[in-house]
Amino acid sequence: MTKAPHAALNFAPAAVDIETLGNGTRILRSPQVLDPYPGSVIQPLRRWADREPSRIFLAERSRDRDWRKLSYQETLASITAISQAFLDRGLLNENHRFTSTVAILSDNGIDNALIQLAAMQIGVPVVPVSPAYSLMSKDHARLKYILDIVSPGLVYAEDGQRFEGALAVAAEKGCEVVVGNHPPSGISTTPFASLEGTPPSEAVETAYRHVTPESTAKILFTSGSTGSPKGVINTQRMLCSNQQAIGQIWPFLKKRPQTILDWLPWNHTFGGNHNFNMMLFNGGTIYIDDGKPAPGLIERTVANLREISPTLYFNVPRGFDMLLPYLEKDPALQDRFFRNLDLIFYAGAALPENLWKRLETLAIRSRGERVHMVSAWGSTETAPMVTSVHFPIDRAGVIGLPAPGSELKMVPGSGKLELRVKGPNVTPGYYKDPELTAASFDENGYYCIGDAGKLADDNRPEKGIVFDGRVSENFKLASGSWVHVGTLRLDLISAVAPVIQDAVITGHDRDELGLLVFPNPMGCKSLCPDLTEEISLPDLIRRPEVRERVEKGLTEHNRRHRGSSRQVTRVLLMCEPPDIDANEITDKGYINQRAVLDRRVDLVERLYAADATEPVLIIPD
Repeated sequence: MTKAPHAALNFAPAAVDIETLGNGTRILRSPQVLDPYPGSVIQPLRRWADREPSRIFLAERSRDRDWRKLSYQETLASITAISQAFLDRGLLNENHRFTSTVAILSDNGIDNALIQLAAMQIGVPVVPVSPAYSLMSKDHARLKYILDIVSPGLVYAEDGQRFEGALAVAAEKGCEVVVGNHPPSGISTTPFASLEGTPPSEAVETAYRHVTPESTAKILFTSGSTGSPKGVINTQRMLCSNQQAIGQIWPFLKKRPQTILDWLPWNHTFGGNHNFNMMLFNGGTIYIDDGKPAPGLIERTVANLREISPTLYFNVPRGFDMLLPYLEKDPALQDRFFRNLDLIFYAGAALPENLWKRLETLAIRSRGERVHMVSAWGSTETAPMVTSVHFPIDRAGVIGLPAPGSELKMVPGSGKLELRVKGPNVTPGYYKDPELTAASFDENGYYCIGDAGKLADDNRPEKGIVFDGRVSENFKLASGSWVHVGTLRLDLISAVAPVIQDAVITGHDRDELGLLVFPNPMGCKSLCPDLTEEISLPDLIRRPEVRERVEKGLTEHNRRHRGSSRQVTRVLLMCEPPDIDANEITDKGYINQRAVLDRRVDLVERLYAADATEPVLIIPD
């Protein structure tokens, strides 16, 4: 008999208080009161440096592939020196107000973390910028836009030559350029080591004492669905209250030191606020994964997992999709991965059912019991967690219950319940954009996040809330029937597994639904066991095995769902990957449905052409 997830993992009780208003709106709150929390993210760092000075906080691969490690005590000493270097540059004025920000262009790394913590220690906002804006962009338009808004006094990149084009942009704007190694030619740069070698003075302590919960800790940029990046103000209060709430609903975090191996980028709230701060607040250890879910990089993640057994594992669905084949064929890797694991956490998008089942099967095979699989919900504007799963669930889609301190308003409209949020974890607004700030809150001060949700069971609200898609992504067919994109997309990915990496649903004001598919090359190849050599993606998606799987899966889906708002009749498998410059995808892997549809209008027209032929697939009735 299969055992349930190990009982040693204790959660707070699953419970929610619901207030129903006269217009059908409901307010959901945790029955737990949010306990007091630190006024700065540096407070827990100092506490752990005092209690467990030699415990490893940060570790990353060095050039010889060994692990470079930094203890809590060493981390505190380094950031204090760097804080002094920032003070010497006048990033704070005599009133302890910041005059400039600090921008970071490169990937996760120990020096990246030190710069962020050093800035936050003295009240200078740090701006971690997506590396994609520097490395994958052709014109650096978004980077220029961001630098113009935040006016950094200092810009850092770990590898100066790799980021040479972006650093040239920063230098042209008058920013001091700091590099870890490989300084670029033709640009005046400051070595990172010189910051770390600055002798600290009492001025650092004075500046630290002036940091308050209202101080801006970070400005995180999110492009959303409209193109221009938005600078979300993240205060110390937001970051600290969020970790306090997590600690109250996940008390097991304090039972033993936690260890994570994590690639999720720190310019996003998931990796940078949720995961990084969770280790910081609970005295955990972060092994920085230099791999990620991409061809040529997933192998680094696998190599790292052969050495590191995490207690918590965080990823997005695409990451699990790429990791699973390695776990399934390697018992030793399975054992290392599951040996110490308390839970598996997915976010960024709901986990397709087929991935859930494969993970569960592997856990049972490896240790004779399931591992808790959980998720949460929130945004950059909520630092990030509003709801979290702190009870057993048996399927993806449940996003938990409101955490202590958060109020969740569910507002009826367009056949959905729009979600709005209030609490100490909610942003005060967008940096230098008062109009957007005012438009983002309702008349009662709730942040309008743009998502929809519903109770998993109206009679048992403690079962949690189910994510019900983006309000802005839903559309109507010509018949007037609403298409709920979020849940349908997940069903279709599962129905055609393993062909689809991601998909965009079409059909606004049309008679029938279509599907633009970003194929999963590894999944498609698995359907073609006779392949003995490399094959191009255009040739791969034309293989009869792939097209038959799509047709069979969607035919079965349509048989089970007879309504026009659920049946997909046309499919186009695309060769071009999503374009980050066109805002089709974030570097975390989230597909922007609206941006894809706007950019690929010609493909939508081809999909619905009366004489549509290959590569369009018409699914028979």
